[in-house]
Amino acid sequence: MRQATIGSARGPDESVIARAKNWARKRSVSLSQAVAAFFEQLPRAPENSLSPWTQKLVGIAVRGKRRPLSDEAIRRAHLEHLEEKYR
Repeated sequence: MRQATIGSARGPDESVIARAKNWARKRSVSLSQAVAAFFEQLPRAPENSLSPWTQKLVGIAVRGKRRPLSDEAIRRAHLEHLEEKYR
């Protein structure tokens, strides 16, 4: 497994890294193992974690070989959306 580099655009915070390494050493684990274990604890995102709006954009992007929507069709869809929104 490839190890990640700890740091930021402005450079790593050496005191945080030193404390983390010390913590891991006392527990006889590598810092990489500790970080991996932390991420394993995070909840898994559901498959459809995208908002409905984003899902529509993805649907438009993967239309495949079908003909793209015309400007008029997009305009009508937008007007229908606005009519529904402001009812």
